[in-house]
Amino acid sequence: MHDTASTMRETQAPLELLDHLVAEVEKVFHGKREVVRLAVSALLARGHLLFEDVPGVGKTTLAHALARVLGLGFRRIQFTSDLLPSDVLGVSVYDPRTAEFDVRPGPIFANVVLADEINRAPPRTQSGLLQAMQEGKVTLDDRTLALPSPFMVMATQNPLEHHGTYPLPESQLDRFLMRLTIGYPGMEAEKRILLESASSVPMLDALEPMLTPAQVIHLQSEVEHVRADDAIVDHLMEIVRKTRSASGFRMGVSPRGAIALFRAARAFALVSGRRYLVPDDVRRLVVPCLAHRLLPAGSTAATLDAHEQAAALLERILEETESPV
Repeated sequence: MHDTASTMRETQAPLELLDHLVAEVEKVFHGKREVVRLAVSALLARGHLLFEDVPGVGKTTLAHALARVLGLGFRRIQFTSDLLPSDVLGVSVYDPRTAEFDVRPGPIFANVVLADEINRAPPRTQSGLLQAMQEGKVTLDDRTLALPSPFMVMATQNPLEHHGTYPLPESQLDRFLMRLTIGYPGMEAEKRILLESASSVPMLDALEPMLTPAQVIHLQSEVEHVRADDAIVDHLMEIVRKTRSASGFRMGVSPRGAIALFRAARAFALVSGRRYLVPDDVRRLVVPCLAHRLLPAGSTAATLDAHEQAAALLERILEETESPV
């Protein structure tokens, strides 16, 4: 049997390992180190990610690689117009032999869940994710089941193809900690991708788990201990309050959005190898954490154009807001 000290060593992960973890993911997801760091930050902050990007830029590869190096279970769900909530969450089936209902968990019961083309599912199926993303639980009939821990949804949607899609409502968007765009790779990165595509051995299979689920949970708890000076918290609040008074927005960031930014910034500091917050942590996360929670004046839906307008307005607020020393 392990003693208490050895058990603690097995569950605790050193901060230095996070940089190696990012480098391991980069072996299959080339040229986008900052995206990987933001994705790891979202997981450590117990948040969810929404990728809005064109097909074929590596969203599935990133999700699968991240789960693999973290030692977490991974499931991919292809969202379609005929997908039912039970196809995602699971279903209760009556067993005549026992005269009881047996729960058959759906694919949502995994550590990292890739919800591919989430906006192709009807609103009823989209809303089935709300409890899972907010509470880490799923209710089937009269039974409430806990999802695996850690738990993260990485959803994708195509910003250009709107035929047969159902735009995510604000309540659903608000459940995502960050909204990211990967973009096309650089020339050297794309050259590596082309050369590796000819290999008969999938690169993902070569990745080795670097952490255990228990160590990931430990790192998530470490985020809560990242030190934040009052001056930096005041700086964050100043940015949030300016979104509420700016004429360019229909409404400002809610307290939930402010909490999301604070949590994400602390996780980003941890991924950067620090146990304390600096102003740049907050400023770097403003657009990824807040732009999808805001609607510019004159916009009626969270479209790609509206998101770009919101991001531009936030950048202007950052320029007008002096960073604390």
